[in-house]
Amino acid sequence: MAGVWVFKNGVAKLVQNPMVEIVERRKQLVWRQKALVYLPTNEVVSSYSELEEKLRGLGWERYPYNRDPDKLQFHRGISSKLLISLPRDYAKFKTMHMFDIVLKNRDFFEVRD
Repeated sequence: MAGVWVFKNGVAKLVQNPMVEIVERRKQLVWRQKALVYLPTNEVVSSYSELEEKLRGLGWERYPYNRDPDKLQFHRGISSKLLISLPRDYAKFKTMHMFDIVLKNRDFFEVRD
């Protein structure tokens, strides 16, 4: 009897060909995309222009000393040490960037499924 015993939710099951089963399960997976939500209006941020508008309203501005052409950077004035760095291409905007924004603006942004 060849195979692998898989334990899930207290139930043991013998899987004859585990790699085939893993591949088949991956086809069924549905990836949920995270969304950055601006809490005062409950609005999903869907572009950098929308995000920049919201950030400006919270006192953030473009960082003038940005030397990386592939990044957008925002700061809260010269005296602040906080910096938000984002990829210039919105298609590369990931969940980690969303959480960075939330961390620095806790009362105004949230990441949702």
